[in-house]
Amino acid sequence: MDYFLTEEQQMIKDLARRIADEKVAPKAAHYDETGEFPWDIMKILADADLFGVYLPEEYGGMGGGVLEQCIVVEELSRACSGVAVSYAASGLGCSPILVLGSEEQKKKYITQVASGKKLAAFGATEANAGSDLAAMETTAVLDGNEYVLNGTKQWITNGGEADIYTVMAVTDKKKGPRGISCFIVEKGTPGFTFGKKENKMGIRASATRELVFDNCRIPKENLLGGKEGIGFIATMRTFDRTRPGIGAQAVGIAQGALDAAVKYSRERVQFGQSISSFQGLQFMLADMATQLEAARALVYATARMIDGGAKNFSKESAMCKLFASDTAMKVTVDAVQVLGGYGYMKEYPVEKMMRDAKITQIYEGTNQIQRHVIALELIKESASKKD
Repeated sequence: MDYFLTEEQQMIKDLARRIADEKVAPKAAHYDETGEFPWDIMKILADADLFGVYLPEEYGGMGGGVLEQCIVVEELSRACSGVAVSYAASGLGCSPILVLGSEEQKKKYITQVASGKKLAAFGATEANAGSDLAAMETTAVLDGNEYVLNGTKQWITNGGEADIYTVMAVTDKKKGPRGISCFIVEKGTPGFTFGKKENKMGIRASATRELVFDNCRIPKENLLGGKEGIGFIATMRTFDRTRPGIGAQAVGIAQGALDAAVKYSRERVQFGQSISSFQGLQFMLADMATQLEAARALVYATARMIDGGAKNFSKESAMCKLFASDTAMKVTVDAVQVLGGYGYMKEYPVEKMMRDAKITQIYEGTNQIQRHVIALELIKESASKKD
């Protein structure tokens, strides 16, 4: 389909695709096997100015938005979703600063992320606080001109590799979610260390580690926006803005799997003819392509809605993440089926894509949580119309 991208957006898409095809795809299997962090690719993306496509010009970015980021994430995910999420997680990490940070914080930190010189990461999840973020136990206590952080964050993408971390912590337990604040913590701060690198099923090129805070002292000015109690709001607003990026990641994975399945179906000969001539398989490919295009349309429409200045897009953001990730899971499973025994082997890329697709149904809010968000918004809309 033609999504009527601007000339600049098409240039971004073409550049990201070229990097994906020429630099990422040849090393995807290597990163998956070794779990090595793709610093060489991050440097290539930085040199191409792709870290700044979605950030304002006044902070060193290109002035684009969510759609531009989705375009890059989708193209990179066709080749390697682990590389794509390492890129995208930096945007996730700086999003709270962009949304609710002070001007001084934006100038100091957003400019570093936009240049690609430093990666960012987002620290909210804990062992007992996944979907229920209000249950987080990491604390921040004001002591003079410093906050003292104690606690552990779990499964943090870019953990240990990023230099800038936006971290949620409880400043007033009595207030529940309104007692959660957000802090900017720099790598190397005394009392801030990292746990082991997780051995994951998929997206293995990305680094996933614990963040450990043991009497970690940070300056008072690193409190996001200079206000306590806005951490939960910052998290919700951040996820509303970044969930289309997970949708784009899912779309890219599914596109890569569909491309591989179609190519294989034309080359594989059984019973004297290519298997692409069999109607049963043709129907599978047709369903895969249709579902994929529907997912892409929903992701792009939501990104444009956000970039257009909509005030409330929680429902649409949840919808595109939900639908695209479920689609990616189905398409990759079907792609493995199309390739048969070959699809199950690591020599072919679709088994990796199937493993990579699974996480898109889980992180930044499980798909069960997305359905909950969608339903609540529908009920709220209905109630407001009745009133």
